[in-house]
Amino acid sequence: MSLISAVADFLKPAPRPGPAVLKALERVAELVDPLLRVAPNFEKQLAFPVEHALGYCDGLVAALPGPIEINRQAFASNPLVHALFATAGDIDQMLGRSQAVRDFLAEPGCWESEYFYAMFAARRLQKKQFGMVQQGDLIQNDVPQQVLFFSDHILIAPCCDLAVTLHKLRCQALESLLRTFSAHVEALRQEREGLRADVSVGRSHLTVLRGSTPGSEYEVRTRHLADLDARLRQNVESLMPEHLLASLAEFLRSPEPALSLAPVSITVDRLGIVREETSQDVDVHTLNFPELSARDKRLHLVMLAKISRDEALEAVEMVRDQQHRFMLI
Repeated sequence: MSLISAVADFLKPAPRPGPAVLKALERVAELVDPLLRVAPNFEKQLAFPVEHALGYCDGLVAALPGPIEINRQAFASNPLVHALFATAGDIDQMLGRSQAVRDFLAEPGCWESEYFYAMFAARRLQKKQFGMVQQGDLIQNDVPQQVLFFSDHILIAPCCDLAVTLHKLRCQALESLLRTFSAHVEALRQEREGLRADVSVGRSHLTVLRGSTPGSEYEVRTRHLADLDARLRQNVESLMPEHLLASLAEFLRSPEPALSLAPVSITVDRLGIVREETSQDVDVHTLNFPELSARDKRLHLVMLAKISRDEALEAVEMVRDQQHRFMLI
């Protein structure tokens, strides 16, 4: 390649981002700060970080296990589903009480297939108790035990088309990242208001002290006010669109601390009692699943679920009937 060709390629304008990146940039302005659009090189500076974040979200969704059927039969045959619910009836309660499932079943699209897909999430918890343990012919009482159980079961983005569900999950993963950064920006704004109030109070105190005989307290207050002023200037500068843009680009290039999956492996028996080692016992199984860490930092088991539409309809009607009876009582 000649020198002139190399210079021409260097000066050639960068190609426009693809449709997916452009759509994501729209969400950036909506969820973080509309003023970001007035920052110099908004599209150019964020195009690659957004594309990287989109690829990262694609990888997270692709790593979800499943789809795994969740129903009464699976509760009896699948050790993971059995561990997720205390009883088979709790599956019906989850389906019947899920607002996402109710909204989905109210749409005509729910009749496209007899099954639908969604992301299932639940919080893993453990509690201590004392119980019995059999070792050979000996039975020991009051043995410390850890019991595994799950709470806060939810279903996200239900749809008859698995590809549509996966697309919705990828979009929600990106939104989670943007909302995390937006929360950071809001915290900076609240800090700015607090610093402004502190500076105002500090100046009032200095005005009072200036009218009296200056002393050590005046010097201390002066240094404290100078420190507050410096922190306020730094805070205000960090909230300028160009600085927010640079911080957001850096955040999207390294999204792992804000949204990530971690593998978990735990061995339990049918009662949910945690075992330290694997066993030949047919009622002892090692469960493997990923846990998602997101904005609230609480860990959630996540996987793709496959659910019968008719069973979900029955569950919704059952819960409605229960709620109606409760209201009458």
